Amino acid sequence: MDSQMKKGLLDVCVLALLVRGDSYGYELISKISTIIDVSESTLYPILKRLEGLGQLVTYSREHNGRLRRYYRITPEGRKRLKEFDEEWKEMQRINAFVHGEGKKC
Repeated sequence: MDSQMKKGLLDVCVLALLVRGDSYGYELISKISTIIDVSESTLYPILKRLEGLGQLVTYSREHNGRLRRYYRITPEGRKRLKEFDEEWKEMQRINAFVHGEGKKC
């Protein structure tokens, strides 16, 4: 898979998981890894960038005597997910066209 496409899809995967509830880095990696290969060195810069874009916020909470950083989606992040839905629908139409299933030219 093209690295830029993968990066964009990872953004959406992170936001989609955070819609379901706040989470921390290792948990996000564990869940995303079930569908696409991702490492800590890939995910943490994505989380930092999404935070910089205002699509998520962070907060710390103590867990077993240590602080754990949690991530929460913002309204801007929810907006990005809606935009992705529209982009995905367009990609599905293109895919159908490429495979001869779409509208005829």
